[in-house]
Amino acid sequence: MFTKQQRSGIFLLLLLILIFQCAYFFIDFSSDDYEIETLKLANFEAEVDSLKQLVLIERNPKIYPFNPNYITDYKGYTLGMSNAEIDRLHAFRKMNKWVNSAGEFQNITKVSDSLLTQISPYFKFPDWVTNPKPKRSYNLSYSNYKKTKTFSQKQDLNTASAAQLKRVYGIGDKLSERIVNYRTKSGGFIADVQLQDVYGLSPEVIERVLNEFTVKSAKPITKINVNTATLDELVRIKYIDYEIAHHIIEQRTLREGFTSFDELMKVKGFPIKKSEIIKLYLTFN
Repeated sequence: MFTKQQRSGIFLLLLLILIFQCAYFFIDFSSDDYEIETLKLANFEAEVDSLKQLVLIERNPKIYPFNPNYITDYKGYTLGMSNAEIDRLHAFRKMNKWVNSAGEFQNITKVSDSLLTQISPYFKFPDWVTNPKPKRSYNLSYSNYKKTKTFSQKQDLNTASAAQLKRVYGIGDKLSERIVNYRTKSGGFIADVQLQDVYGLSPEVIERVLNEFTVKSAKPITKINVNTATLDELVRIKYIDYEIAHHIIEQRTLREGFTSFDELMKVKGFPIKKSEIIKLYLTFN
């Protein structure tokens, strides 16, 4: 069915296929390029391994900075501490004592050097422990406020100007103006204790003011006899309202009169914090 030329072509094709198959199995076609690809593959595998290690590290529990004084049983277990080491720390803390350094922590808990090296970088102590502030050296002008002056050496609080008041440590423009304004509205100070009514004056500042000033020209006041005063007379006194005045009269009747200021302070609702000021306006005679 095939011509001679066709049969020759088919034979030649089969011969070429056989030659190529033999060459594929017996001839080495490898080259240097293949070695380079192997090196790249090795680098790629190393990178994959490093990424796997990072994933494992991320899965491990993280340690954040902490104060070793507050290590709980669970926290100590996760850090690798034994029960005995944790118990030593808790016993130390029960005595109301504090760990202030890594060395002190090891002395108390008896942890190993290797564990201390591992966890001590995460210790976080308060700033006043790690960065203690140097003690202030007060100058001579401030220490002068501690020297007690006599009555004659002090200036009259009712005539002192705002500029003079500002010389006191802790008194600025606003506080000096408040003192002067309060004095003007009340018609002058009756006693030193009235400085407590000036808003913003702390007990320490009041003490410094009274070391430089005192009431010398107090206006005369008429005191009210608490045992005979009427309801309207009592409410004229600062810090005593109608309700407190009613309780005072009620207790006065039950007691058949007050004999001391201590008895008066037991009245329901009595403003005890202002008792020193209220006392200026009352008498028991």
